[in-house]
Amino acid sequence: MPIAVSLDRFEELVAEAIDLIPDELATRIENVAIVVQDWATPSQQAGHRGTLLGLYQGIDLTRRSPMSYNAVMPDRITIFRGPHMRMANTEEQLRRRIATTVIHEIGHHFGIDDARLHELGWG
Repeated sequence: MPIAVSLDRFEELVAEAIDLIPDELATRIENVAIVVQDWATPSQQAGHRGTLLGLYQGIDLTRRSPMSYNAVMPDRITIFRGPHMRMANTEEQLRRRIATTVIHEIGHHFGIDDARLHELGWG
């Protein structure tokens, strides 16, 4: 049976996942907002197959330069609450799935594509 947690609890689990990022990587994350949303909108889902658990929107670090990345809004990582709860039966499963999603989306911020993230076990 799928688990249901409050928005506050879900955000706590996302914060715990962020805390798992090693300091040597965390200090290199630049200009990124991480937010929680219940479900992907049609425009967020466009171009993606399957159910989105998270989404990175922005310019990854490998494509930034002082000339092309100046005075821009923060990149955005959205973690989708509804699909996570639907796919987990316990809070521990939910915690692990959220952690995987957060790390996966942070990987995109560093310029790592889906194929490589899957190879690394963060797919």
